Amino acid sequence: MNKFLPFKCDLENFITHLKEIIKTNNETVDVLLKQEEKTYTSFVKPMEIMEEKLELFFTPLSHLNAVNNSEQTQKVYTESLPIITEYSTQLSQNLDIYNAYKEILKKEEKKLNYEQLRVLTLNIQSFELSGAHLDKKTKEKLQEINIKLSELSNNFSQNLLDATNAYEYIITDEADIDGLPESEIENAKFEEDGVVKYKFTLQMPSYIAYMTYGKNENIREELYRAYVTRAPQNTAIIDEILLQKNQMAQLLGFENYAQYSLAQKMAKDENSVVSFLEKLLQNSKEQAKNEFSSLEKFAKKKLKSHDTAFYSELLKRDQYDIDEELYRPYFEQHSVVNGMFSFLEQLFGLEFKRCDETLWDEKAFSYELYLNGTLKAKLFLDLEARESKRGGAWMHNWQSHHKDEQGKEQFASAFIVCNFPPSSDTSPSLLRHDDVVTLFHEMGHTIHHLLSDVNENEVSGVNGVEWDAVEFPSQFLENFAYEPKVLKLFAKHHETSQVIPNEMIEKLVRSKNFLSAMGMLRQLEFSLFDFKLHSKLYQGEQVQELLNSIREETALIKTPSYNKFQNGFAHIFAGGYAAGYYSYKWAEVLSADAFYKVVDEGIFNSDTAKKYLEIVLKGGGAKSMEILFRELMGRDADTDQLLRLNGIK
Repeated sequence: MNKFLPFKCDLENFITHLKEIIKTNNETVDVLLKQEEKTYTSFVKPMEIMEEKLELFFTPLSHLNAVNNSEQTQKVYTESLPIITEYSTQLSQNLDIYNAYKEILKKEEKKLNYEQLRVLTLNIQSFELSGAHLDKKTKEKLQEINIKLSELSNNFSQNLLDATNAYEYIITDEADIDGLPESEIENAKFEEDGVVKYKFTLQMPSYIAYMTYGKNENIREELYRAYVTRAPQNTAIIDEILLQKNQMAQLLGFENYAQYSLAQKMAKDENSVVSFLEKLLQNSKEQAKNEFSSLEKFAKKKLKSHDTAFYSELLKRDQYDIDEELYRPYFEQHSVVNGMFSFLEQLFGLEFKRCDETLWDEKAFSYELYLNGTLKAKLFLDLEARESKRGGAWMHNWQSHHKDEQGKEQFASAFIVCNFPPSSDTSPSLLRHDDVVTLFHEMGHTIHHLLSDVNENEVSGVNGVEWDAVEFPSQFLENFAYEPKVLKLFAKHHETSQVIPNEMIEKLVRSKNFLSAMGMLRQLEFSLFDFKLHSKLYQGEQVQELLNSIREETALIKTPSYNKFQNGFAHIFAGGYAAGYYSYKWAEVLSADAFYKVVDEGIFNSDTAKKYLEIVLKGGGAKSMEILFRELMGRDADTDQLLRLNGIK
């Protein structure tokens, strides 16, 4: 029996099939509710499996819409959103199911295992956060809000993708590409009417290339302006999203959306989050000011927003004698992927075997994952930028490890999506070291999902993990992308196969925390803006005013008035990070603490690494991460390790 579903998505008949599955599910619910004697086995498990089947059907569409976006995927995805949202909202508000779960918990609490108890506890909490216990009129209102929010998020994301793809800046003067790496010049080059020209876009590899290396300040400013003014129509969408979320939170008995969001997180209350972020801000601010002062002194000018990447790169070269471009030949994409696999084999006993199958794009690949020789899961990789793909990098879980009603094991599968420089017939995809870090980060999420040993799919892998802890495994793994022992596994020159010299590694490690306090301030700006934005209702100009007030504490350069950063803040308006962007820093405390323990033990013979596999990776979301972390470390997390990781004194 094939343990994995083949990747396919019948766009022509998708809506018909979706409606059929939902009809069947609703009928199943009716049958299950009619049972006289409801138990975990006869009621909860079939509900879990039913939901999993719908997820398995829907995920390929949402994946395709993100990686191979077309008019057809947009149409089908947009049409399916209200259908699936209406169904899931009705299900999550079904008072009979809610009462059945509470009754089963009360009756079977002593005989259920901890995984099953966690499923019940989280489900009951989820029902309460969906308003299952509220009156009919309120439930209907909540359903309207959920449908509206799913449409608004989709529109936000689509506007951003369309605006990113619509812009291009054409350079005809060779002097304006002076200083750019050869590979970036090749990527930008095209011929029109017998004239060689260079095209730069707002897609990440292209945009970053000119902002980092482009000497023409006017072009940098033009690109920066285009980037930070994308999708102006998202301003109105933001107001509507904030309004709907605030209304939803209040209908559910919370003062604001931030309070609602924290109900399922590790952080206890609003004050815990704000004081955590503000303490980091105070610890980082002085060092950040000193870093910025050094940067301005080096640039011999008053810096503007479109200058920082360019002069930072020059200062980095000057201080550390490090030229990022000289590293890229050592980070050829396939070599990095294979080296990362080799590292995971040595650290955890994992093995990746390439599958031979046709996927949604010729640059996408799949692998079967084995742990100590036993088949565990399947991984899909789609790493190169293209126009039909939304920007950024992410892990998208598809199948979750669990046992079905018959006790048969289902294996897990997941996608890693990145936007690395595209390869061609004449040039390979050469990564920046930042790209390597990104790949390790997403792989951390992926193995957290794929290596789960949990048998209940709702708390298996990343399912059921608190949102402010879900970044722990990804950040833990990304830290190894700076370790000399790890780099030597894959950093080999793509033409000569020469392993990266020690001197280059030393420079890279020394430069790791270059301007790190400035970087910390930037992330704290995003986190504080997001959290405060959801702590009360902001509308219209108030959104910009809030951001401006936070920037008075966090920004070292006066941001131009035309900068509408919020219109592109997809993490919180089109992703799952609303009132949760702080999670990156919250989880980084856990990851830094665990990482240093493994490093101090010598990495490859570390007992903590073995425990991390057994406790955190195999444990999924079946226990709170707070409990798992204490099992791993024997104590609570040490926040000072985060400052150590970032080189902040």
